[in-house]
Amino acid sequence: MAVQLDEVDLLDRDVFARGVPHEWFTFLRARHPLFRHPEPHGPGFWVVSKHADVRAIGRDPATFSSDQDHGGIMPLEDPETPAADPGIKVLIAMDPPEHTRFRKLVSHGFTPRMINRMEPRIREMAVRIVDRAVAMGTCDFVTDVAALLPVEVIAELIGVPEEDRHKLFEWTNTIVGADDPEFFVAEDQMHQAMAEMFAYVEQLAEQRRDDPRDDIMTELLGAEIDGDKLTAFELNAFFLFLSSAGNETTRNAAAHGLSAFLDNPGEYDKLVQDPSGLVKSATEEILRWASPVMYLRRNVTTDTELRGQELKAGDKISLWYVSANRDEEVFDDPFRFDIERSPNDHIAFGGGGPHFCLGASLARMELRVLFEELARRAPTLRSLGPPAPLRSNIVAGIKHLPVDLGAR
Repeated sequence: MAVQLDEVDLLDRDVFARGVPHEWFTFLRARHPLFRHPEPHGPGFWVVSKHADVRAIGRDPATFSSDQDHGGIMPLEDPETPAADPGIKVLIAMDPPEHTRFRKLVSHGFTPRMINRMEPRIREMAVRIVDRAVAMGTCDFVTDVAALLPVEVIAELIGVPEEDRHKLFEWTNTIVGADDPEFFVAEDQMHQAMAEMFAYVEQLAEQRRDDPRDDIMTELLGAEIDGDKLTAFELNAFFLFLSSAGNETTRNAAAHGLSAFLDNPGEYDKLVQDPSGLVKSATEEILRWASPVMYLRRNVTTDTELRGQELKAGDKISLWYVSANRDEEVFDDPFRFDIERSPNDHIAFGGGGPHFCLGASLARMELRVLFEELARRAPTLRSLGPPAPLRSNIVAGIKHLPVDLGAR
């Protein structure tokens, strides 16, 4: 059935609860690559759906701001009642030079040495998690596998002892929340979780000041550029962001990856036959396919023009990565899941520029190790039901994915 422009409603979370409306984005890319979308209580926002435009805007922070003072990166719509200033500013809601300074400081914890040294430990975690799920036979891949690995990795990275890791899992799930009724929490519960996590991180920082270790907490406490260091509040805010964002995105990429393999068993057979040879290209295809963050917002700082249309200072603009990663001008047969796809110029991590994902190398490693071990330990998959999409127009999430990993 042909799509009509007036039926495209990217604010309708119930549509996304049935799955990403790819037919809308295909229509927009072909007919309306820059579309002014209405909203109930505000002036509307621009929808950018083409790969080239999403990438170009992401690399021009002077014209298209991420800064919280200009409106931040989400949400798109203006609320009926303006929310209070949360007082927490995270890396992706900053512009240069503030963003440049902050990123330089926190990147001390994400050097190749810090990330590469974690691979043996990440593999141990993945093997333990996968073997337990295989032994169970039937499991919910999201809760029993995909949700566990990123939380454990982040806890390891920060230096959270094993006996406290359940707290990190509970706090991040509460803070992330969603528009989905299954995960909804009251605002005071979210604030309580944030306060508890802030207090815990501060306690952990004090321990590392007295007893430095080879972890990211110790690295960031010692990070310094020309006498400039992270404040205690900045450190807390960064770990809050790392724990929630790093958990949510990697979990959903893994869930979408397994769902794609269930729908395309021939591709999984390829991976099983050559896990070490194909897992890197498979990881890139999983990231393209999943696009776990569907959009981020930018805010126009000065009058400009895009695709022949005038954008005014103050306009809201949304970059739809989930559409850009299916752009027919960039990807051959974009709706085919192909673990040997080459080239694969996806922009699941933001497409370069100042906001290219700081944790991209870590996320890639987690996914690569997880699917390599899955292919070795669970060579036959059996679906036990369809995936349950998250009710969100921001996160391309899967809540549940029943599967038999011990199938023969």
